[in-house]
Amino acid sequence: MLYTEIDSPLGLLLLTGRPSVTAPGGTAIASLSVPGQKNAPAVRDDWRREPAAFDEARRQLAAYFAGESKDFALEFDVQGTEFRRKVWDALDDVPYGATTSYGQLAARIGASRVAVRAVGGAIGANPLLVLRPCHRVIGADGSLTGYAGGLERKRLLLDLEGAAV
Repeated sequence: MLYTEIDSPLGLLLLTGRPSVTAPGGTAIASLSVPGQKNAPAVRDDWRREPAAFDEARRQLAAYFAGESKDFALEFDVQGTEFRRKVWDALDDVPYGATTSYGQLAARIGASRVAVRAVGGAIGANPLLVLRPCHRVIGADGSLTGYAGGLERKRLLLDLEGAAV
């Protein structure tokens, strides 16, 4: 596993990834996490620090945080159940500057109202903070709820995108 850390308005970001001949910049992103994040990966002894492998991701993140870009064109290499992947794919469809509720996201993937909690669990397990916009999911009443990176960071991202919450 390759990794690097980059500064951002959210604090230090830990990026992990694997070499890929098809990925922009040559690295498929496996995770992006922030300090103190619930379930964040920790750097292991067998991982290799390789800042240059993440130059393209760094460039795209800088453009996003500067308000110059609204999406990411990166390859992801994430592991998850079929259900989690379905939820994560639905997150990609929530437009920049917009929000959706957990219930609306569940309906979008054809899950029952009973499955809303499972949808929330899948969102909470999203290994790609910022890159896969789980920050755009809010409570049905418009409240900021559940964000593995912390509600302050969720608010910062929604404010950056101009989302009305």
